[in-house]
Formats: sequence, structure tokens, C-alpha cells
Amino acid sequence: MDSKRMRRAMILMIVMFLAAFAVIVIANLDTVKYKLGFAEKPQQQEEVVEQTEESETAGGQIGGNLNAFLGDETFFDQEVRFKSIESYAGRNVSLMMSSVAKDLRIMVVDSVGRLVTGTDFTINIQGVGEYTDLDKDGVIYVDGLRSGEYSVSLNEQDGFRVPNTITTIQVRQDIEYRVIDNIEYLMLTEDDIDPEKEDKAVNGAAEDADGTENTELQFDRGTARLGIDVSKWNQEIDWEAVKNAGVEFAIIRCGYRGASTGALVIDPRYKENIEGAIEAGIPVGVYFFTQALDEVEAVEEASMAIDLIEEYDVDYPVFLDSESAGGRGRADGLDNDERTSAHRAFLQTIQAAGYETGVYASRNWLKDRLDMSRLSNYRIWLAEYADVPTYDEYYYHMWQYTSKGTVDGISTNVDLNLCYMNIDTSINHARSAAGYSGVVNGDSGNVPVGDD
Repeated sequence: MDSKRMRRAMILMIVMFLAAFAVIVIANLDTVKYKLGFAEKPQQQEEVVEQTEESETAGGQIGGNLNAFLGDETFFDQEVRFKSIESYAGRNVSLMMSSVAKDLRIMVVDSVGRLVTGTDFTINIQGVGEYTDLDKDGVIYVDGLRSGEYSVSLNEQDGFRVPNTITTIQVRQDIEYRVIDNIEYLMLTEDDIDPEKEDKAVNGAAEDADGTENTELQFDRGTARLGIDVSKWNQEIDWEAVKNAGVEFAIIRCGYRGASTGALVIDPRYKENIEGAIEAGIPVGVYFFTQALDEVEAVEEASMAIDLIEEYDVDYPVFLDSESAGGRGRADGLDNDERTSAHRAFLQTIQAAGYETGVYASRNWLKDRLDMSRLSNYRIWLAEYADVPTYDEYYYHMWQYTSKGTVDGISTNVDLNLCYMNIDTSINHARSAAGYSGVVNGDSGNVPVGDD
């Protein structure tokens, strides 16, 4: 009985399977005939094959053609941001440009604003030509241009992402004495240069000294204020001790232009000196040692000085230190007219930024190496090491009377100065912050102001 039921169940399952198979065969009769060779490929199959082939050529993921996406114009962004796929994978660079007069300075910088050095980049100035950074310092300078608008692009460079853009800039015919916005890209530290070759100022006043100089702190000169000027050469300074010693102001070197290469270099102790003096309550000014060859370089130097002081309360003038670099400095061979024109460009740029300004030089340098008739509207800081100064061509506003002074808190000899200007410690910073574009005139005190 059980075996009969089992046989009937098996027969029923076989019948149901055959019935289902028959239904499938009937539904796909054309395909079955094609597979058995009795008919041509059915239309539906052709459509599937065609769709697959289209997918392979249209950039889809169906099929085995893994490079199909290269033929798809919609696969990539429509905006081409870089000049080639090869450069896309490299370090991102861009151009920064500035112009003072009839010139262009093009700087190649990376994504964090640092100059990209060690590579001979080439730029193209449309209508002018191509220029290569042969010294690989990240800066390309072009002068002798006509005034007008110029379009500049950067050529492809292996290992870098070069933007596929053109940058335009206006070149001026005549010089404008205004601060260069991106001057910080040109400013170096002494880690970037050879200080022994670059920092070569020679103290002309010491060479001209007559042996009668007073090396003591002078507190009894009427309304004159006693001050010092310092740089890296004075090493680490205890500014609280300096303040307690009676020093009433400090003129701090902020930087210099290299006597050999012309690099713009920050004094390595500038930041600690100016912040230390201000924290101790000592009013400050700054000075910059120049080796500018022309007005354009002088505007660069002034721009650097402004960049370095703008975050501080600077009460005393911004002075241009005019000295020899030992006879072989890059600017030592300038004639009086060339040197005076460069100095005047520095002073006008500082003045236009709202700060008081002037020239520091020795007695003989003022007499023999500058045309002071063209600089008489600015402060004069005389360096003459004598008991009584003999410079009488123009009135001076500060007098550096020795380089052999001693002050508590400074381990080296230090320059001592007397200031005859009545400095209002609230004037310069306030007017600078307000964008004042004229010179701030203080009263002369003991010494006449001359042509001011």
C-alpha cells in the first residue's frame, strides 16, 4: 500500500516537471531552435548584444572594456583645471605678481604660499615672450616693459600641477610710492642666505671718529632723550634691565638687503627685540640697511619695513640706514644722484604709509655721498663720534654719539643716541592705522628742524 502511494507521487512529480519544462520551451521556442541550430538568432538576443556592445563603447560598466570611460566626454568635469593629466598628480603651484613701474615680478608659490625653489619654471607673457627662472629661486623679474595690461601664464612643469589659467596685471609707466602687497614672498631669513657675505654694513662714523667721543649715558642734555639702536650684533637683550638703566627709546634693525645677492633679509633678532622693548615700556622705531640699486628696489625695501612693523606700536621714525658695505657692496658704486633717488623712493613710500621717516648716515656720508638738498624734508639721524658734532650742512633730529656705550642688560657695546624731536607716542601708530598719507612732524626740541 505504501509502495503504491510512493510510485504515484513520483509519477506525479515527473509529470509536473515535464509540464513546466514544456511551458518554458514553448515560451522560448525561437531561442531553443537557435540553440539547436534550426533557426537564426532571435531579435531579443540581438538587442541584448547590441545593448552590451553599446555599453562597452559608451563608458558603462557592462562588458570587459575597462578603458571605455576614456571615450565618455561626460565622465570628467567639463572645466579643465590643469594643462595635462601628467601634471595633475603633482604639487599644486600658482602665480603671484607685482609691478612697481615698467616691470613685472612673478613668483611661483605653492598651496601654502611659499616660494617654490629648485625648479626652472618658465612663464609666458603674451605678446612679449617666455622667461625662465634660471637661478631657480621661485622669482622671475622682467623690466623694461611698456605700461599696459599684461597676461601671464605658467608653462607645464614635470611633477607640478600647473593651473590652466591666465593671470592679468597692470604695469605702470611711472613709479608709485606705495607698499607692495605681497612683499612677504620676497622676505628671507638668515637660514636662507650666507650672512657673512650679505650682512656687510661698515660703520663710517667709527672710521671718521676723532677720539673725543663720550661713551657714557648722557642724561643732562636738556630736553633730549637718551636711546639706543640695536640689531642681531647685540645678541640677547634683557629689556627690563635696559629700561631700568634709563633708556628712553630704542631704534631696532628690522632687516637688510644683502650686499652680494640683494636678498631681502629679516634681522634674526628683530621680533624678540621689538616685542621685548615694547613689553618693557620702551618706545621704539626701526631702521633698514639699504643696498637698493634703484627706486624699484627701494620701494621693495620700504614695503618690507612696513610689513614688519604694521602689527606693532611704532612711535619713532622708520629710518633708512645709508652706509657702505665695505666698498664691494652691490650699491656702493652708485653715484650721488642714483643713491639719492633710491633713498627718496624709500622715504616717500614709508611716508605714504603714514609713518614718520628719515635717513641715518655718518657725517661724511651725508656730505659726500648724498644730495641732502633733495632729502631735507625728512628726518636726519646723524652718526658722528665726537664730543661736539661738526656736521652743519643741514639740521639733524637725532645724534648717534658713540658705538662704544655700555648699558645694563646688553652684553656687547651698544650705540647711544640723543633724540631732539618731541615724540608723541600716540601719533604715528594712530595715523598709520587710519591710513594717513602724510608725514607726521614732531617739534624739534633743542635742534632746529631745518626745512620741515
